[in-house]
Amino acid sequence: MGSTDGGAFRRMLRKLTSDVDVLDADDLSEDSERSGAQRASECACGQEVTMLGRLRSVEFCPADDSAAQLQAELFDGTEGVTLVWMGRRRIPGIEPGRTMRVRGRISVRDGRKVLYNPYYEICQAQ
Repeated sequence: MGSTDGGAFRRMLRKLTSDVDVLDADDLSEDSERSGAQRASECACGQEVTMLGRLRSVEFCPADDSAAQLQAELFDGTEGVTLVWMGRRRIPGIEPGRTMRVRGRISVRDGRKVLYNPYYEICQAQ
């Protein structure tokens, strides 16, 4: 048996025995790398980044109109990044499960990476 056959067998065995969340994270990370986007785990505060990932959650906070903001968590397979759109209650198409490409400057708030008012593009699921 050649080395490529053993590698294919190992990959198939891994897919059969691994947790679905781990496999999904691996797929997201590979898609992100193929598209040329940066990995969230490798981004630093102040860096201009382009990331590709899937929205895990979307919420409107707070109820007060003067400080309205829409928050979403983007997961790229390595780490989650919080996306914040100031002054927005809702953005059509921004909903959990959507795959998006975002661009902006990374900040850190309460120990978490954040992109404020990022440029975004909704992508087709891979």
